[in-house]
Amino acid sequence: MKKSPKHFRIKLGIFLMIFSGLFFALIFIIPLLDLPTRVKVVGATASYVIMQVVFWAGGLLAGREIFTRYKKQMNPVNWFKRRG
Repeated sequence: MKKSPKHFRIKLGIFLMIFSGLFFALIFIIPLLDLPTRVKVVGATASYVIMQVVFWAGGLLAGREIFTRYKKQMNPVNWFKRRG
C-alpha cells in the first residue's frame, strides 16, 4: 500500500510541532552556558524565533483541526480538567 502525500504532510506537521520543543528548551539552557552575555541574548532570541517558525510551519502542514487539538492539550489551564 502506498501512503498518500496528505498522510505524510500531517505526520511531518506533528513532528515539527513537537520538534519546536527542542528550541524552547534551548531558551532555558543557553543562559546557563559560559558565553558572553551578548551571545546568550542573541542565541536565546534566535532560538525563540526559530521555535515559533517551526511550530507554526508544523501547524500549517498538519491542518487546522489537528493544530487546534494540539494547542489545546499544551495549554496548562486544560491539564487538570476532568474529561466528561
